[in-house]
Amino acid sequence: MDFIEARSNEGGETPWLCHVSLFKPHWPYIVPAPYHDMYGPQDFLPVVRAQAERETDHPVLKGFLNSPASKAFSRDDVRDTVLRGYMGLVKQCDDQMGVLFDWLEETGRLQDTMIVVTSDHGDYLGDHWTGEKMFFHDTSIKVPLIVYDPSSEADATRGMVCDALVESIDLVPTFYQVAGGDPHDIDHIVEGYSLCPILHGETTQTPRDASFCEYDYSHAPLAERLGLHPDDARMFMVATREWKLIQFEGGFRPVLFDLVNDPQELNDLGQSPDHAEVIAQMQDRLFAWTRRQSQRVTRSNAEILAQRRSSGGLGVMIGVVDADDVSPEDSAKYRGHKVADHRALR
Repeated sequence: MDFIEARSNEGGETPWLCHVSLFKPHWPYIVPAPYHDMYGPQDFLPVVRAQAERETDHPVLKGFLNSPASKAFSRDDVRDTVLRGYMGLVKQCDDQMGVLFDWLEETGRLQDTMIVVTSDHGDYLGDHWTGEKMFFHDTSIKVPLIVYDPSSEADATRGMVCDALVESIDLVPTFYQVAGGDPHDIDHIVEGYSLCPILHGETTQTPRDASFCEYDYSHAPLAERLGLHPDDARMFMVATREWKLIQFEGGFRPVLFDLVNDPQELNDLGQSPDHAEVIAQMQDRLFAWTRRQSQRVTRSNAEILAQRRSSGGLGVMIGVVDADDVSPEDSAKYRGHKVADHRALR
């Protein structure tokens, strides 16, 4: 609140962006009163896991299941104890955000402030026999995203729930557009899609038909236990609305989930001969993603298109033998000009 108020005291309309990073809920799950005993087993969601997951033969999955956090959260008593505190910490965050939002409303700033509530990852908390955040089940990668857009353009979509395939990288082009910029101006610098068309009711989906994640676990004890070179301790996820594939470096087989018939992701189809074609198709999607242009940061696509369609009338015309090989406009300044013959001066 002090930060926002300082921007307003600088005189005139001073745009600002404030990133409020709430550390909780997080280890060590120490919860102050009155939040420590607000919740109990009657408030918990059922744990999501199957015995077949615990008996997996996949070296990476088995390694994650054998981590200290996974072993702890596989115990119901540990899970129940932590969930009490975890939910209390979420409530504490909620109350503190309420203090901020009330202040924004009291000061009139709620009318011109976009608010985005999201997270960097989820938490297993015993689901799939594991703890922490180290894999690509929805438990870990499906994060909250609540957007309040104060503009009148967003009035038609207030309270709407959207099932679009959205990635966290979509926030940067969204903020850029909200600040008055055209997202296409920076498509050569950042990835992602502005969410403004969804917020303004122009569409209900992003242009993407798949979402992606990547994780480097080369720093983790598991990579040491598996004897992996850092380049091999990596995994990637590609997910559509129907399928989710996890691809591993290091020579490990893929993992596949049928999101339509197995939405809780309990049955790994990565070794199923009947799904070899699906796996190949999802690998093709992943390979296409790895080939994307994500390194060009000097010229926009519009500039590149304009440049390649015109020589600009300047510089050396490489490969041109005769003036008639190019348009009169491009060759005008070269026609009729010859270098003086200096051979007689030798």
